Amino acid sequence: MGGVAAFSRPLVSTSDLSTALGGPNPPVVLDTRWSLGGPPGREAYAAGHVPGAVFVDLDTELAAPAGTGVGGRHPLPEPADLQRALRAAGVRTGVPVVVYDADNGSVAARAWWLLRWAGHSDVAVLDGGFAAWVADGGAVSTEAARPGAGDIEVRPGGMPVLDAEGAAELAGAGLLLDARAPERYRGEVEPVDPRAGHVPGAVNAPFAGHVGVDGRWLGPAALAERFAGLGAVVGEPVGAYCGSGVTAASVVLALEVAGISSTAAPAALFAGSWSAWSADPGRPVATGDAPGGAARG
Repeated sequence: MGGVAAFSRPLVSTSDLSTALGGPNPPVVLDTRWSLGGPPGREAYAAGHVPGAVFVDLDTELAAPAGTGVGGRHPLPEPADLQRALRAAGVRTGVPVVVYDADNGSVAARAWWLLRWAGHSDVAVLDGGFAAWVADGGAVSTEAARPGAGDIEVRPGGMPVLDAEGAAELAGAGLLLDARAPERYRGEVEPVDPRAGHVPGAVNAPFAGHVGVDGRWLGPAALAERFAGLGAVVGEPVGAYCGSGVTAASVVLALEVAGISSTAAPAALFAGSWSAWSADPGRPVATGDAPGGAARG
């Protein structure tokens, strides 16, 4: 299978993945299950996974060690470290990759985004994740995968990245979407980061809104309608952030599915996200429902 022509990129259905896995040139499959506060995703992988899938850890392989300042809680990994992890997982140049998480794609999108950032364009997220795979009767294995050596060359720059200054500028001159839950956006609660609220000017676009009641992603038209209601316009600059730069990647993916952005002109990601912004006491914070909110230093 050359490229991912058989897939409806950047999302792939369980049936298409099943067909591809039974073909002569199956894609590399990465399991990225993770949840804030645990249990560890590796335990879920050991209990059952898509046959042949390789577990990749968000905290240690898809992010650099957590820190303060510009990096945030899930800093982008160093290119050499990411290359080492992806090669260990069997990722090869020219071979498609399918990534899945437990269900809604919010974590799998981080791996999708990193692969695109690294220059590997043939990557898709499994629609509905492992939950959909099981619900649709997909085979489940408890045997740990033993992938062959990968040869991917990580070349950063395939996706646009914002720092705090860039995020502030985009919030004022374009559209910056905040992927967190509404109560965190409003500043009513903050379970993890130093301060509560949002980047002044940012618009709330909770990542949970990408999926329907069945746990599968909304279609392109429904996503386009949702983003249009948030002010997203084709051809106008748009970016996203979240708590630590993970779930915001699903907003970038959703914007592409919706046709608001494209592979040629993808949305930008504020990689440090709220964890980096809120750790800087010099950055203003807004609260409430309105993008400008009640700003304070």
